[in-house]
Amino acid sequence: METNQLPLQDLRVLELGTLIAGPFSGRLLGDFGAELIKVEPPGKSDPMRNWGNSKEGTGLWWPVQSRNKKSITLNLRDEEGQKILKELVKQTDIIIENFRPGTMEKWNLSYEELSEINPRLIMVRTSGYGQTGPYRHRAGFGSVGEAMGGLRNVTGFPDRPPSRIGVSIGDTLAALFATIGCLVAVHERESSGRGQVVDTALYESVFSVMESMIPDYLLAGYVRERMGNILPGVAPSNIYFTKDKTYIVIGANADGVFRRLCEAMGQPELADDPKYATHGARGEHMKELDLLIEEWTKTLDAKESLAILDKKGVPSGLIYTAKEVLEDPQYKEREMIVNVEHPTLGQFPMPGVVPKLSRTPGKVKYPGAETMGKHNCEIYGELLGYSEDKLMELQERQVI
Repeated sequence: METNQLPLQDLRVLELGTLIAGPFSGRLLGDFGAELIKVEPPGKSDPMRNWGNSKEGTGLWWPVQSRNKKSITLNLRDEEGQKILKELVKQTDIIIENFRPGTMEKWNLSYEELSEINPRLIMVRTSGYGQTGPYRHRAGFGSVGEAMGGLRNVTGFPDRPPSRIGVSIGDTLAALFATIGCLVAVHERESSGRGQVVDTALYESVFSVMESMIPDYLLAGYVRERMGNILPGVAPSNIYFTKDKTYIVIGANADGVFRRLCEAMGQPELADDPKYATHGARGEHMKELDLLIEEWTKTLDAKESLAILDKKGVPSGLIYTAKEVLEDPQYKEREMIVNVEHPTLGQFPMPGVVPKLSRTPGKVKYPGAETMGKHNCEIYGELLGYSEDKLMELQERQVI
């Protein structure tokens, strides 16, 4: 039975970072009820407000990335701004930052200083190379992390230069690992009563998902390379052209699934052919096998072939664009497209909350604040007890 309680609603988070990696961690925590307070310098917004496509002057990425977040302005380069942050820290559980290492220390906001004010404070730090090591001071973006982590070298086709994935996967992976670390630290704090630093590096986050790349090299002398749409030695697992000039994905590399694929194709004897009967044999004869499968898919429209494959229990599907996502009943049933009211654009569609919790599911309450400092009065006035006169003075001096 669902409740109105959100699982992280007892946590207050200050988000100091910009762009993607740090703020995506904030988005994930906010989806499950944490009070997210997004901090931007007065007069200098997070560049994400203007990234991507826009409509009527409003960036369409920002409302998604900054959903469920309150917006305040604060000049952390200013001594008084630093004092105000320290006041907020007294009532904060988590700080998220993704500046270059040393920046918080330069602003007199090191973890050592802040944890003296609040020993339970958890600081989530995401950077290109981590807080230690010879590269710690280097600037690092997700693209560089993808390259150094090994992902770019295996992405694309063997006769072409390394390619990028169509989304900012390096930043997102770092945010996911940072969020896991954050929640681990929150759990540990229950027994120790103390916070700690969660140190996440972009390149390490990418490297962590690179499967057996290192033992492949050290123990088998194999260097993973770009393989296009296939995985070395894993077949069939590819895209296949259909009669109506589209592509479908089929993954049938397990023995039992491959047998069902052969039955779907009307060629059950292929499952017992020595060239295809085992995982190793299918990998060795991958090109030949893929040609056989595509000969079959080319005789059918995509929907026809997928219906047959589904009936036989063979994993398969269309390659979706936004159009297919919006039309798909599975997405609708699981509320993976949610609409929230935007003050200027009306109903604003965005991805739903992942993962799904059975009793205390997450929720998108509102899109990212359209104006900087929208919640200054609430946070500074109600939380810190500042008077209207003080708020006006701080604003005039560009502290907030």
